[in-house]
Amino acid sequence: MNAVVDSVAPTINKIQIGVATHLTPATSLSVKGCLDDFSAAVDDCIELGELKIIVDLSKAQTLDSLGVAALMDTQDTLLQKGGWLKVTAHNQAISDIGRITHLADYVTFLSPDGSRDLRAENDSEFGEDSKLGDILVARGVTPENRVEQALDLQEKLGKRMGQILVEKGWAREDDVLSALGEQLRIPFVRLRPGVFDPSVAALLDLSVAKRLAVMPLFRVRSVVYLATAKPQDMPSIEEVAERLQCKIRPVLARRDTIIELLGDSMVPEEFQIDVGADVDDDFAVVEAVSVDDYTEIDDVAAGSPVINLVNSIIQRAVHDGASDIHIEPFRTHSRIRFRIDGLLYEFTSPRVELHPAIVSRLKVMANLDIAERRMPQDGRIQVQTRGRSVDLRFSSLPGLHGEKVVLRILDKNQAILDVNKLNFHDSNLEAFKRLLSQSHGLILVTGPTGSGKTTSLYAALNYLNSIEKNSVTIEDPVEYQLDIINQNEVREGIGLTFARILKHVLRQDPDIVMVGEIRERETAEIAVQAALTGHLVLSTLHTNDAIGAVTRLIDMGVEPYLLSSALLGVVGQRLVRTICPSCRAEYVADPQLVKQYGWDTDKTIRLARGRGCEACYDSGYKGRMGIHEILTTDPDLQKLIISSPSRDELSAYLDERDFRTLFIDGIDRVLEKQTTIEEVSRVTSL
Repeated sequence: MNAVVDSVAPTINKIQIGVATHLTPATSLSVKGCLDDFSAAVDDCIELGELKIIVDLSKAQTLDSLGVAALMDTQDTLLQKGGWLKVTAHNQAISDIGRITHLADYVTFLSPDGSRDLRAENDSEFGEDSKLGDILVARGVTPENRVEQALDLQEKLGKRMGQILVEKGWAREDDVLSALGEQLRIPFVRLRPGVFDPSVAALLDLSVAKRLAVMPLFRVRSVVYLATAKPQDMPSIEEVAERLQCKIRPVLARRDTIIELLGDSMVPEEFQIDVGADVDDDFAVVEAVSVDDYTEIDDVAAGSPVINLVNSIIQRAVHDGASDIHIEPFRTHSRIRFRIDGLLYEFTSPRVELHPAIVSRLKVMANLDIAERRMPQDGRIQVQTRGRSVDLRFSSLPGLHGEKVVLRILDKNQAILDVNKLNFHDSNLEAFKRLLSQSHGLILVTGPTGSGKTTSLYAALNYLNSIEKNSVTIEDPVEYQLDIINQNEVREGIGLTFARILKHVLRQDPDIVMVGEIRERETAEIAVQAALTGHLVLSTLHTNDAIGAVTRLIDMGVEPYLLSSALLGVVGQRLVRTICPSCRAEYVADPQLVKQYGWDTDKTIRLARGRGCEACYDSGYKGRMGIHEILTTDPDLQKLIISSPSRDELSAYLDERDFRTLFIDGIDRVLEKQTTIEEVSRVTSL
């Protein structure tokens, strides 16, 4: 099998496997520029006579109307020339979009292992004259006697049979709608963000959409695909067709979900207020409210609707396990995004006039000056939600269209404070505990921002925590409060830096010192000196791998002979997303992949990936785990450090010892079917 990897456009990777050309967009086709690059890549393939194209959508979260149309147009062009287009590695959201827009009837959607057409799996075994009751019974949704009872009640109640089954609790609404869709040859879809095009949803006036309980999903080739719970309600369908001046194809969806999404994707009616004129008066009232009233966000506030909006945003973010909330203003709208498992997902987009009110509300909660909009501000918010206390770190930054706010969510209940739960490989866990058992020396944890370094340090402190030891931390800021540990916060504004606090901490008779981060020479030198004088010092450093910590400290000005004696070891780490258990699917690894990674070619290597579902925001991933590499200082490394080695010399040292790198640790987790090669490559290529 011949494979040639190439980059035919800035955001499109190309690989030739057998007779097929694989095109992999680096992001969603809906991202600006990616669609143009995709079209250019297709044109390049056609020019080279490569007419059998497989589009790998493993890195795409969703498709918009233009993306769907582009795939249809590409299929048209290739079929005319004797070729074809297929789609693979798509998540559940894209699969649903394929059914909604009938793209899956036009373009072959392959299963994760590439062996079959998912369209064939969805073919109905029932004819056009099949009755809804027969379909429900055949599917095992409800027994035949319940269907007969529902039929008897139809004339008495004047309701449809499906409605009676749901109201009586004899069948789930989703099951009834799915069966109805099969009877009417209309796709049924579980609506959620990601399976509709927001720009198309906004085409229909909100009041009309709510009155009719419908929602435009996509507009492709002059056809609008319309979500409705009543596909046979022709007056409503015709009214939408008249207003949008296009053909309508109904898509079955739950009515309550449609109404809910109309509120999330557009501006709710209760927010149709002249915020620009009323913000100051509104927040004068809020400012007067007691702290207990506005921190208990589970108790819905009866005042301003902005309070309810802010409360619901925070509560939803905590519920979904987000680490950050981004509230960003743009020219025509505001955007609220959650960072979940390291990636940002859009939650809602209120109109831009609401943005100042949202920011002001958050400033009130953080006890900041709402009148100051020209300078950045930082603060803290503490809320009670779902029976627990959650801290929020507030940060605002003035921009072109207003202040951007980021809220870092510090949920101690979600923090991992046990070294045995950090997902270390057995050999790495043993090595880490061995380092922590030392009475003095310097232990570093390295990695980029967001790689879990601070979490590892907290877990290490918790592991070492004892009433017999004096443990002191220096942090910027203190993220989680730990018992029996003296925690101190850096305050740059008054000159209380890492180095200054560290000098004073060493006079407090500490056994263990945690320095949140070594940023400059003075802190590095004091930390090394502390490690040499009988203290166990734990700290973090921003380097891409463990061995890079040696060169970084020497470059900072630490004397090599001091570093060689003080350094016990370095932990390099990353966080990779784990495969969602709800939509996990196994597949056979491609032979080219098996050969590339040196796996046993005589065995069938099975890997796993997530297809995407509601539980994982259609990403295929749910949760994160650590991958690690641990460098321990031995006599040979000490001698090498004294010579102030170059990066090449340090790399040669590791090669001689068959060092277990981050990538190797990650690939082992791939073989264990806990994560994917794409995810490991993403985080280790930094």
